[in-house]
Amino acid sequence: MTENLTRLLSPKSIAIVGVSQDFNKLSGRVLKFLLDKDYGGAIYPVNPKYDAVAGHVCYTDIASVPGPVDVAVIVLPARMVTDAVAQCGAADVFAAVVFGSGFGEMGEEGRRQEAELVRVARDNGIRILGPNCLGLFNAFEGAAVSFSQYLNGPTRSGPIGFVTQSGAFGTAICALARNRGGGFGHFVNTGNEADLNFSIVMSGVLDDDRISVGAGYLEGLADGEGFRRVAEKSMALGKPLVVTKVGRSEAGTRAAASHTGSLSGEDAVFDGIARQYGVVRAANEEQMLDIVQLMSMAELPDGHGVGIITQSGGAGVLMSDRAEELGLQVPELAPETQSALQDALPAFGAAGNPVDVTAQFLAEPDILRKSVRIMLGDPRIHMGVIWLQLMEDFVDELIDLFREIKEIATKPFVVVWVAAPDEALTRMRDLGICVLRGGVPAIDALAALATVGAARRRRVADQSARDAMALPALDLPSAGGPVPTLAAADLLRGVGVALPETRLAVCEESLRDAADAMGYPLVLKIESADILHKTEANGVAVGVRDWEAALAEYRRILTDARAYDPDARIDGVVVQAMGAPGVELVVGLKNDPAFGPVVMAGIGGVFVEVMKDVVFRHAPVTEAEASAMLSDLQGVALLDGVRGAAAADKASAAALIAAVSRFGAAAGDRLLELDLNPVFAGPDGAMAVDWLMVLDPEPS
Repeated sequence: MTENLTRLLSPKSIAIVGVSQDFNKLSGRVLKFLLDKDYGGAIYPVNPKYDAVAGHVCYTDIASVPGPVDVAVIVLPARMVTDAVAQCGAADVFAAVVFGSGFGEMGEEGRRQEAELVRVARDNGIRILGPNCLGLFNAFEGAAVSFSQYLNGPTRSGPIGFVTQSGAFGTAICALARNRGGGFGHFVNTGNEADLNFSIVMSGVLDDDRISVGAGYLEGLADGEGFRRVAEKSMALGKPLVVTKVGRSEAGTRAAASHTGSLSGEDAVFDGIARQYGVVRAANEEQMLDIVQLMSMAELPDGHGVGIITQSGGAGVLMSDRAEELGLQVPELAPETQSALQDALPAFGAAGNPVDVTAQFLAEPDILRKSVRIMLGDPRIHMGVIWLQLMEDFVDELIDLFREIKEIATKPFVVVWVAAPDEALTRMRDLGICVLRGGVPAIDALAALATVGAARRRRVADQSARDAMALPALDLPSAGGPVPTLAAADLLRGVGVALPETRLAVCEESLRDAADAMGYPLVLKIESADILHKTEANGVAVGVRDWEAALAEYRRILTDARAYDPDARIDGVVVQAMGAPGVELVVGLKNDPAFGPVVMAGIGGVFVEVMKDVVFRHAPVTEAEASAMLSDLQGVALLDGVRGAAAADKASAAALIAAVSRFGAAAGDRLLELDLNPVFAGPDGAMAVDWLMVLDPEPS
């Protein structure tokens, strides 16, 4: 795989099967672009109609090509592609790029043809990019294996590798990058992903030493495990991965018995796992380009503190507001820092954070130079942003100034130069200084930089815990469907999940025995595999304080349950000791079709599906990662205590989440869903007081 990917992405020889002499045709463009981009490798046109094309010998078939072929570009109708791939395999070609449509995107017959194409390719040891794709372009080497009109223009290389599932939108992003003065070292469109998918290709792109940042456009993700592997690889290599993924709506989310299932749409799971592995998710193509530009030019910061220097108080306020919205800090500078700034600034400047250097720095450039050095030297500041506007008459002076600032800067920074002259942008880029178009985009990019830095630090610090993590041995029931409450409780207690004492009353006498053994107050719940949402059937009684109330509620629950569903199988009434009150959380597991077992944590209770304040991670997680999940919740402040309430023991809550995640990883495909709601998180610990577990039947 590694060798095939290397030859695909950096080919030393390219055959064009079905080449045309007419460079205006799709089948002629590849050769045109290879010549235009001064590709230095061997080019082998293949078409029995011609003896030569553009000065190159043209071969009757791929078997006639005299030298080894790394990549064959197949520009033939769909009906001829599979045979062409078989011939390429017989000729020891390593990879084929298939432009043609008419495969899986066209319905059942197209899917059959695509499956046959993949079978033939694998039988012949050849990897397929596409079909239905725009191909690829290695700008470092001029390897233009594409027919995209983007290649008609200049193609600046750069340290960013871009992989896209969309051809047209992907090349639009390339054009946008070019208009901004940048470029991609690698561009790859994966098309239908019949063989090579986004994650496989991105892994190969990141292996290129000339690439320092990965960028991607995703429309869907079937290979969750592959995505996790490439995300881990990007972190291990120190090459951040930034993706724009569309499909944030809940369309397609499967109806499920548990809250975990109903809340775990593809996008929510992807978002959580991206955060887990330090993948930055850009909202759109402009933001993606902002972020990758900064990441290709700046080191990762050691924290979330932002120092702001402006010549406009209003811009400083705008950026401060945005920073706090994104979880960054705009800290008050240390007294000694402010004192040093006051000495450097004009009397009418501001030495707080933001720092206002005023327009006086144009007359006295040392004002800005000193201010940046002093601000970045403050231990509370981990990265900086410098805001200015216009300045057409001072480009040379400012370029010299920023060159000096870059030389003395000890921490990452970004420049916002509003309405900058094009010449200034070009020269700043050549200095390796990131210049963005506005204050908010700059803060967004810094937040992404900080996110990757924090994820990497957390990953490094947590490595020993991940290495030591062991999955429990489980004895799951062989039957499928909802697991009885007591059996599920035994399984959960076995992995360390705290639960209240629980018994099953199948008659009034057993109810009396349970009540006498546990004491009061009690909770009573209907036990039925056909009534999973008990409150909807009025099947719960809380705070039962004596025997008379227990007996009355027991009878009422059974009556209401039978009225709710006359055909329901009723096994009895669950009797529980009352749990200590606390912040209501929801913790759950789901077997995601792309990522496998995922764990969910969120603010729980009866409104969980209304509030939807939940986060996901791939299971298992360490207690540190579980703690990070809690920190990501919008309602995390509830755990710190509000309106005089005591703070919850967040460490116990994180330990419970981690234990649940290990259970999910150990259960694997057998576990369809697990829902713990609510989990009471209080000052004395965290305890799940209601749970629903659903299994797939054990294969016979």
